[in-house]
Formats: sequence, structure tokens, C-alpha cells
Amino acid sequence: MTEENMTDVRLSDLASWTNELLDQLLDDKRGIVELEPVSGDASFRRYFRARVGGDTYIAVDAPPEHEDNKTFVHLSNLLLASGVSAPQVYSVDYDQGFMLLLDLGDDLYLPALLHYQRNDDIDSSEALYSQAIDALLLIQSGLDKDQLPVFTVEKLLSEMQLFTTWFCESFLSIEVDEAGTALCDSAFRWLAKQLSEQHQVAVHRDYHSRNLMMLDSSKFGADSGPGVIDFQDAVSGSYTYDLVSLLRDCYISWPRLQVEDWASLYLLKAQSAGLLAECSEAQLLRDMNIAGLQRNLKVIGIFARLSIRDNKSQYLADIPLVIRYFLDISAEFEEMAEFRAWLITEVLPSAKAKLQMEP
Repeated sequence: MTEENMTDVRLSDLASWTNELLDQLLDDKRGIVELEPVSGDASFRRYFRARVGGDTYIAVDAPPEHEDNKTFVHLSNLLLASGVSAPQVYSVDYDQGFMLLLDLGDDLYLPALLHYQRNDDIDSSEALYSQAIDALLLIQSGLDKDQLPVFTVEKLLSEMQLFTTWFCESFLSIEVDEAGTALCDSAFRWLAKQLSEQHQVAVHRDYHSRNLMMLDSSKFGADSGPGVIDFQDAVSGSYTYDLVSLLRDCYISWPRLQVEDWASLYLLKAQSAGLLAECSEAQLLRDMNIAGLQRNLKVIGIFARLSIRDNKSQYLADIPLVIRYFLDISAEFEEMAEFRAWLITEVLPSAKAKLQMEP
């Protein structure tokens, strides 16, 4: 059986499972409910909307050989208990890898932010970021980091090694020699050590505009904050990891002063809530920039892997922005100077040609 046929079988099975479940949950379900595709993400999960009268549900195909559905359900419950607007899980079949979730809608942060940016509407943008920061602080203060896997030095290193393995070697066909490997190893180890020594909290790990949703206030309430999705990889890690993921987003960029203003807003809100009492703004920005460098390297590698391994070439268009982030911020750290020079000399020319980057 081909992969496409297997996918069709899974969709058919998911539709049957969803209809049987809705028959049990609802008294007035009429007829067969069809599943409508909803935009997916960078994982193996697929999402479908089931419409029943005026209500909607999200049916999820999450193959158990690829997705950790027990962790997803556990984290959803923890987030909801902390006041975060995560999707409630109505039912789950762990053996088949099917879930039925609360429908948070279709309104991702990203299109709204791009619209506000085009129209110079900084007030509306700031309102969304303020709500996202509030939700982030709920995650950091409400989830017990000791219940989560630790974002270890080894894990941080393995993520950055995706840059050399998938971007440099597989995507750009660059043979990283012994000297280049040594430079990479030294820079990666410095970043991992710095991150591991920062204040540790619960970390969503992919907290950005494609994983935050604007919720319908008539359905969820005016104070519901953003819907938060794609949280199944949460860990215990740096307090700035999610912040830099949000503010130095792979999919939308803001002037540096604006990013730093929003970072200051995060610190103000955190300290007003009794958190980070000893943290200065300078320390926050330094820590955030270091976390951003680690994340930049990981993301570049992951986007290359998504293109090569998973035939998701659309992510290549987002790599140039992430490279620019890295070059801009790494210039401020003496410890990154040799690696940055190597990247500019040995990697950037090929990257510019392959990705058609602007000079």
C-alpha cells in the first residue's frame, strides 16, 4: 500500500471514529458529518473540522508512531488549569492516534500582524503581543517545570547540529571540514552552556505567530487571551526562549527597538506578577539574544530538513530572515566571532545563491 493510500485509509477511519463519537456526545446529531481539511503544521499531524449544526469540532489525525499524543493531552490539561486558552481534548484514541478537540477557530496571529504591519497599526499589534505575553507568563508561572523534560545541554547541542547536518551539508552540499567542525562545536557549546545557566521555567518551545490564535470573544470571552496550540514539545528551559521565539519570529520581523520595547513590557509584567525580581532589562536582553541565536541555528536546520525529508519546500522562504537575525545578533558576542566569520565566508555565499537572498 502506498503512503497516499495509507493516508486515505486513515482519513476514512478518522471520519468513522469522529461520527461514532459525536453520536455518543450529542443528542441532536443528524446524518453523517463530513471532515473539512484545516491548515496543518510542520509535523505529521493533520487537522479537520467537523460541523454539527452551529457547532464545530476539530478532529486530529496524529499517527502514534510519529506523535506523542499522551503528552499532548497531559499538557493541554495543564495549560487549561493554568488559565491558558489551549484546545480542550474531548476524546482521544491513543491506539489509532485520533483526537477530538475544541475548535479555536482559524484566526492565527500571523495574518493579523502582517495586516497591522502593512497599515502601520502599531497599537493593534501591541495589543496582540501584550496578550501573548500575558499567556506566556501564565505558562511560566502556572506550569510546574519539574513535570516537564529538561532542555538539556545535549538536547540544545543536538538541535544546533541540525544546522550543519541538514542546512550546510544536505541542503547546500557544503563539506564542513575539521576546522569548521571545531568552530561549530565551540560556538554551539558556548550557546548551550549559556542557555542552561539562565533562569529555568516551563517552555512552550514554539511560541510564535503561527501557534497563537485570535479567539472569538463572543464564544470564549473578552479576557480569554490568545489560543495556544502546538505545545506538545514543552520542556523545562530558559525563561527567554519563548520570548525570543515570539518577538524575533521566523515569519514576521519588527524593528529592533520595537522588539526591545516588547521585551521590556514582558519584564514589567513579570515583575508586577512577582517574577524575575532580580532581573535587569540589560540582563533580559542579553539572555534573550543568546536564546535567539540557539533557536536561529535550530530553525534553519529544521526548515532545511522539512524541505529535503518531508517535501515541505515552503519553509525555505523563511530561512533568509532567520539568517539575518543570526548575523545581526551574533555580531554582539565576542564568543561567536570566529563562528560568525566562518559562516559569512564558507556558508553565506552558497546560501545566498540557493535561497536567492537579497544582498
